[in-house]
Amino acid sequence: MLLLKLAAKSLFNRKASALLTLFTIAISVMLLMSIERVRIDAKSSFSNTISGTDLIVGARTGDIQLLLSSVFRIGHANNGVSWQSYQYIAKQRGVSWSIPLSLGDSHKGLAVLGTNKDYFTHYRFGKKQPLSFANGHEFNHLFDVVLGADVAKSLGYQLGDKVVIAHGMGNTSFHNHDDNPFTVVGILQATGTPVDKTLHIPLAAIDEIHGGHSHQHEKAHDHDHDHDHDHDHDHDHDQHDAVDLIGTPKQITAFLLGFDSPLYTLQVRRNINQYKEEALLAIMPGVTLRELWEMLSIVEKILLLFSIVVVIISLLGMLTSLLSSLNQRRRELAILRSVGARPWHIFTLISAESLLITGLGCLVGVALFYGLMLFGAGYLQSHAGISLNIALLSAYELMLLAAIMFAGFIVGLIPATRAYFYSLADGMSIKI
Repeated sequence: MLLLKLAAKSLFNRKASALLTLFTIAISVMLLMSIERVRIDAKSSFSNTISGTDLIVGARTGDIQLLLSSVFRIGHANNGVSWQSYQYIAKQRGVSWSIPLSLGDSHKGLAVLGTNKDYFTHYRFGKKQPLSFANGHEFNHLFDVVLGADVAKSLGYQLGDKVVIAHGMGNTSFHNHDDNPFTVVGILQATGTPVDKTLHIPLAAIDEIHGGHSHQHEKAHDHDHDHDHDHDHDHDHDQHDAVDLIGTPKQITAFLLGFDSPLYTLQVRRNINQYKEEALLAIMPGVTLRELWEMLSIVEKILLLFSIVVVIISLLGMLTSLLSSLNQRRRELAILRSVGARPWHIFTLISAESLLITGLGCLVGVALFYGLMLFGAGYLQSHAGISLNIALLSAYELMLLAAIMFAGFIVGLIPATRAYFYSLADGMSIKI
């Protein structure tokens, strides 16, 4: 205890360099813990890009290709699913809800999704979080459009604005449907998932813009309706009853299924994969997302390597600081020897100093880590879709801290050994 007290006083005496070293270790601990927490939570958030959906069904392709096209809007499905097959499967025993998805149109390079109102009720992301509206409401008329958060933000759209949909994905739009502009009636809250970069329109509107039927009455009705955003919900619902928002499309890109019980999932999945009428594929999104993450695991390894290098650099900084101060401290060590300190006392004193700096650095680092997590959680959720779990340190994180403490102790042995030999060389060995 006396040596520890002495070590603390010695550090306080050299507070400028000690604080600098401590701060370097704290920053590196904060970085390591943050990168690890983000890495682990990014993995679980990635797995939760779509949650609460039991099956995704589309034309037969690869599992990952179906997931990328239907959930991430990357690439496109070569074939669709016939409307008859969708209706037949959606009526199967155990199916609680179904959401048809029709992709293929775009607006300024952003995906347009034709779907039904169940999408806003049953679609889940993150830890089974439902979609919620920042402004407005779901579509109730044929030419209504609901925007994802990023669409509204990047293009500066507000409720009541007119939007023209183009045929074709990405920036290669083949044809602008200028004769059928859509009215923005809702803007969703940010989710950090591909939903943010999507424009949602009624399924029937996809057919309408491609069929080019004149729906003047409906449009005029839309225009009147959308100038007043404060109408009550019941009135809204009555208006919707008069309009068929689903229609009978020839085919859709894919559809999502939710079941009353997990027992039905595997049974219906097997039936779909053996479906005689057309070649279909049913995938379980959670399993396929994990497969996709395995393909991206190299990014994880690079992040981990980066954080370990940061810790090593900070510990080397501490070693440099302790070694460079040893020469200036020879007088201090000589005085300690003259009052009866043995070489092993000196050795223990210097090791205790390095352990003290590392320990305090870890404590400050953890405090900074929690500060950063609290400050950055909202930003990461809305911009990167990473839902951070701000909980107590896990066993794995405590193990990392223990490893840093141990590494700090090992690094401290180098200046401690030099001090031990200094004290012997300074000719103050006390004869017993």
